[in-house]
Amino acid sequence: MGLKQGWTGRFFEDFEIGDVYQHPLGRTITETDNTWFTLLTMNTNEMHFNAEYAARSEFGKPLVVSTLTVAIAVGQSVTDLTQNAFANLGWDEIRMTHPVFAGDTLYSESIVLEKRESASRPHAGIVMVRTRALNQHGDEVCSFKRTFYVYRRGAEQLENLFPVGKSPLSLNGTGTGTGNGTGNGNGNGEATA
Repeated sequence: MGLKQGWTGRFFEDFEIGDVYQHPLGRTITETDNTWFTLLTMNTNEMHFNAEYAARSEFGKPLVVSTLTVAIAVGQSVTDLTQNAFANLGWDEIRMTHPVFAGDTLYSESIVLEKRESASRPHAGIVMVRTRALNQHGDEVCSFKRTFYVYRRGAEQLENLFPVGKSPLSLNGTGTGTGNGTGNGNGNGEATA
């Protein structure tokens, strides 16, 4: 037994041109997701939140707002690509290639297109990827290129920020101290009078 390191993401050194990452989590988009995101971002196009209006369109129902589709694809990619990134440098060639509706489930995958050293930041490198989102039927619904700064392994900016507990975590309670912070415990999960 002992402390087990969780997934810490990829570093600049881990990326190789041509690597493909199929991001593991699918996401079903709900009508509420679409309405809230549309209104949160002050998008007043009724195609995204007025079913009566959208019914008269060629789609026959509300479309999921494009920026939500892109945001979900980006979010799905973070664990694999940008867990250790500190800045996006650009978004290029954003394409919306198939309509998305409430009830669709999106999956995303990315391919590494370029990587290079940073001339101004020796603790980081620059990576460019192409990401695409697919619906549950395998239709590509969007794609884009994304360029970002990512830390190198061992960069001082990544030093562990996890706080040191005042007492160690134990199997028989939350710690081995003399109390639980409220003055009515003995640190072993037992209440005292």
